[in-house]
Amino acid sequence: MNLEIKDISLRDIKESDLAILCQIYGSTRTEELEKGTNWSEEEKNIFIEHQFAAQHEYYQKNYTGAKFYIIEKENVVIGRLYIDFFFEKKGFRIIDITLLPDWRKKNIGSSILEEILKKAKTVNLNVSIHVETFNPAMNLYKKLGFTKISETNGVYHLMEWRP
Repeated sequence: MNLEIKDISLRDIKESDLAILCQIYGSTRTEELEKGTNWSEEEKNIFIEHQFAAQHEYYQKNYTGAKFYIIEKENVVIGRLYIDFFFEKKGFRIIDITLLPDWRKKNIGSSILEEILKKAKTVNLNVSIHVETFNPAMNLYKKLGFTKISETNGVYHLMEWRP
């Protein structure tokens, strides 16, 4: 399934993208590590590298039918989108969508999500995503019509959108 987003391109990740993918992942942990630890920059970097490697391996093994994309604007890497268009043969699952900090709050994420919802509607499938309770994007998901259908450990909300 192809997603068509104005001024944005998606391409499959490659082995050579691992460093930028780690950087994208790390950008989601920066605030947590700054506020919650007294680690050196080196310790933070080692932690991020290990956590990214574990997450990457998990996603690759457990979402075998998924698409793993690099998000680009004008040939510049700005984020990642991991999505399974036929998750458990029931609907779309957004595994991860992350933009680098300089590209957030520019309607790029909402444009991508709106395109995903548009595609899901054409095939009459639901869209789901796990969202941490403190994730700033939670408001965007709610605004787009996602509702919480379950919660894990009081931290992760499984959100779902229905056509």
